[in-house]
Amino acid sequence: MALLLAAATAGHAAAESAAGNEEAVSAAAAGGHTVAVEVEVSGAPRRLTAPGRSGLSDRWAVPATMIEMTFDAHRVRAPARLLVLGGADWEHVNPGVRIRTTGKLKPPGPGQAEAAVLSASSVPLAIGQPGPWQHGPLELRRRFSAAAGQYAGDARGLLPGMVTGDTSSVDPDLDTAMKTVGMTHLTAVSGANCSIILGAFLLGARSLRFNRAVTAVLCLGGLGLFVLMVGPDASVLRAALMGAIGLVALAGGRPGRGLSLLCLAVAGLVLAQPALAISFGFLLSVLATLGIVITGRAILGWFPERVPRWAAAGVAVPLSAQTFCGPVIVLLQPQFSAYALPANIAAAVLVAPVTLLGTAAVPLAALAPALAAVPLAVAAAFANGVGGIARFFAGLPGAVLPWPAGAVGVATMTLFSAAALGACWLGCHPARTVGLARAAHERAVALLDRMLPPHPGGTTLCGHRSGLVHRPGRGRLRTCKQPSGRKPQWLLPRPHAPGPRRRIPPPGGM
Repeated sequence: MALLLAAATAGHAAAESAAGNEEAVSAAAAGGHTVAVEVEVSGAPRRLTAPGRSGLSDRWAVPATMIEMTFDAHRVRAPARLLVLGGADWEHVNPGVRIRTTGKLKPPGPGQAEAAVLSASSVPLAIGQPGPWQHGPLELRRRFSAAAGQYAGDARGLLPGMVTGDTSSVDPDLDTAMKTVGMTHLTAVSGANCSIILGAFLLGARSLRFNRAVTAVLCLGGLGLFVLMVGPDASVLRAALMGAIGLVALAGGRPGRGLSLLCLAVAGLVLAQPALAISFGFLLSVLATLGIVITGRAILGWFPERVPRWAAAGVAVPLSAQTFCGPVIVLLQPQFSAYALPANIAAAVLVAPVTLLGTAAVPLAALAPALAAVPLAVAAAFANGVGGIARFFAGLPGAVLPWPAGAVGVATMTLFSAAALGACWLGCHPARTVGLARAAHERAVALLDRMLPPHPGGTTLCGHRSGLVHRPGRGRLRTCKQPSGRKPQWLLPRPHAPGPRRRIPPPGGM
């Protein structure tokens, strides 16, 4: 089955590449040609400028789909994926808008799913507006971002990012802090947010006692609306497809297992979009889910029963995800985030309230702004908490430590991740840990006992009157003196032993 899926993926990728003229795009990018392109924006702009670069304008990355390309008097219609890099003029372009611009094509970096990177040299010229099915979500995102902008602190940028996927308002310093402590997935909508929304729909339908079929239909509808609102991000698509497959299995009375659903979701997405197979973002999303599916439940079972279930899950989920993602992260950045695990554990309890309350406030912000004030205020407080956690841990000494690059870094991070799992198991089983330590000590003593050479010519190691003979056997001690046969026992000193009893003659006797 795996070989069949691999062959199908390879064949589909080749057919799609040929149909989309991606070879022409790749050739133009390899030659560094200046091109005039017509593209359709497929995602929200993302700020690239690092903090501290005062006096320099921000740079923005905009995902787009190429419609037509002209270079060297050649015109090519190539529906290939592009990443457009531009200045401040690209900050306010909206998904679904058709744009004409010029720039220089460059090859994509490793792990990028795009066919090329376009460094725009002209301002974007809009030549078409988004369709009705794109205009509605765009208006909802715009009004929600405007409502969230009224709050102070990190909530101004985190609320639109965590609820609608709009990261354009995230403060650069906060973005750097989130990257430092491994919380980048919380700056935008990810698979975790999609799972929270799906779980809320499922619990709501079950609480109203709907049957399985009605529950599946309602959850699929809500899930589709959520994906339409936040956009087709790789991790969102993976989580949405997993949820859809699970709901179909639930409606048929055959709930699927997590690993099977993950395999089906990954296979379906790679078949539909082969470029995802080389995307680091998609790989990290799949690895995080794989870690939760494989090791999350096992780690959850390690905790004693007296530990609350929610607290154990708050540790098990980030630990399992970090364990599987760590070796890949060091390929992207050869560094180690020392506080990634405690930061994610501390922020885990705040993600669900921000997602649920913020999502509930999205339609209210457009239809009844007064009613949206309460859920927005509560969600903003939790979002400020997420930002405060990121800034606190990023400001601690040793927040980022250097790590070896390449294969050595991957191998050492794999060993470190395994050691972290082992340390978690030992901490959850203190009694067995003590027993294992004692057993290891006894084995070490026995090994050293066998490795010690014989004492040269003696039977004793000390001059004490009850000294030990050489090489006692596994803790059994023997005396240097031969006790009498009447009382074969240890000869212990008796400093206060009474003297011989004096004979007292009887009264009147001699």
